[in-house]
Amino acid sequence: MSHVDRHPLIRMLRALDLPTADYVVFGSGPLLAHNLRTALGDLDVVARGAAWDRLAAMGRPVPAPSGHGRMVRFQIEAVDRWLPGFDTDALIAAAEWHAGIPFAPLAEVRRSKLTTCRPKDRADLALINARLAA
Repeated sequence: MSHVDRHPLIRMLRALDLPTADYVVFGSGPLLAHNLRTALGDLDVVARGAAWDRLAAMGRPVPAPSGHGRMVRFQIEAVDRWLPGFDTDALIAAAEWHAGIPFAPLAEVRRSKLTTCRPKDRADLALINARLAA
């Protein structure tokens, strides 16, 4: 079992049995996939189509905190779109696969964290920058 599969949020995601062609793990989740972080408070998922429909049926979609799109939250924070400037279809198409799960590429995570630039994002950026420079 990989380090990805051992994480409880990944096990929760797998249990949802979402169609992998319709979502991508984003936010800090790709840092887990690259073994840059082991602790995650939640798991961000960008979903469309059948994956979004299934997630939306599990909870009441509300406006996303970014003001861009809708979100369903239950330890997995699922959105139907990311921040402005990020295309859902392009993010899903660019996914990198780790343990059979689609994760956003670190370069896209870096771009997102540069946009939000919260204190936790700065710590993640340092990890991402070091990995991308290696």
